[in-house]
Amino acid sequence: MTYKFQFRPYRRRFVRSLTTNHGKWDIREGIILRLTDESGKVGWGEIAPISWFGSETLEQALDFCRQLPEEITDEIIFSIPDKLPACQFGFESAQEWGSGKCGVGSEANIITPNFSLLTPNSLFYSALLPAGEAALNQWETLWQKGYHTFKWKIGVDAIAHELEIFESLIQTLPAFTKLRLDANGGLSYDEANLWLRTCDNFKANPELPLEIEFIEQPLPVEQFQQMLELSMSYETAIALDESVAALEQLAACYQQGWRGIFVIKPGIVGSPSRLRKFCQQHQIDTVFSSVFETAIGRLAALQLAAELSRNNRAIGFGIDHFFEQEETWFQTLWNDF
Repeated sequence: MTYKFQFRPYRRRFVRSLTTNHGKWDIREGIILRLTDESGKVGWGEIAPISWFGSETLEQALDFCRQLPEEITDEIIFSIPDKLPACQFGFESAQEWGSGKCGVGSEANIITPNFSLLTPNSLFYSALLPAGEAALNQWETLWQKGYHTFKWKIGVDAIAHELEIFESLIQTLPAFTKLRLDANGGLSYDEANLWLRTCDNFKANPELPLEIEFIEQPLPVEQFQQMLELSMSYETAIALDESVAALEQLAACYQQGWRGIFVIKPGIVGSPSRLRKFCQQHQIDTVFSSVFETAIGRLAALQLAAELSRNNRAIGFGIDHFFEQEETWFQTLWNDF
């Protein structure tokens, strides 16, 4: 199949800075793709790299798009190298969209997508809380919007202060809430042990009606063996995130014995078709998560989550409160193509 290929870079400012162990993030940049096949069917895709998380840079993605001809083929799409995982996702998603595999039928669905058409009822959403004390003021608004699973960033401030906030947070969250702690690889080995002991102690308290679901990526990527050991030493689960950013990393961790939770960010993991094959073959415990993509990338990512999620875990796409409404922004985008 041959496609007419068009692309446009974009920039979107966060409503508030996103603070993680990697620093502050103020502007989301990416690329929107449009593929038109010989019959006139249009497929949309998105390249949303996070270079500090392990993907290519935005400039590398732009260079790849600029060197492509105005007409491309399936052969070109499925031969994008592994060093460009966000490009693999964006182009394959656009190809699937145009072929009807993505489950959406019109551009209107992008602007005001009906997620219930795309995902089974068992898929529900985890909302990202702001780092630090701001979480204590934010959770209630998100709870009222229907979120009952929250993720809170740790490893951002001094551990003693974060533990104080954590204790306040779990005392104020409603019963039957699920809480995830995300360190983004920012803890030392001793700090990781302290967090895991603290969580185990809270989990052992029968009067605590909420669930501490897991600690996400407590240690840096290069300390995989220590995380494997920690996962066997505590009741509180550990989820790998940065360690499995790309599909080849995911496969390597599985081969080295990881049977815990894998956090998969479809937007940067690489080829959707190869991801499907791996997940279906190994039946891994997954949590699908956003890379703060637009609704174009989100629709493709949610399709994968709907197909491949197991164990009824909330997916990490509760991030709409970090951006202004998308409708006006998308209308400008359509006019630009």
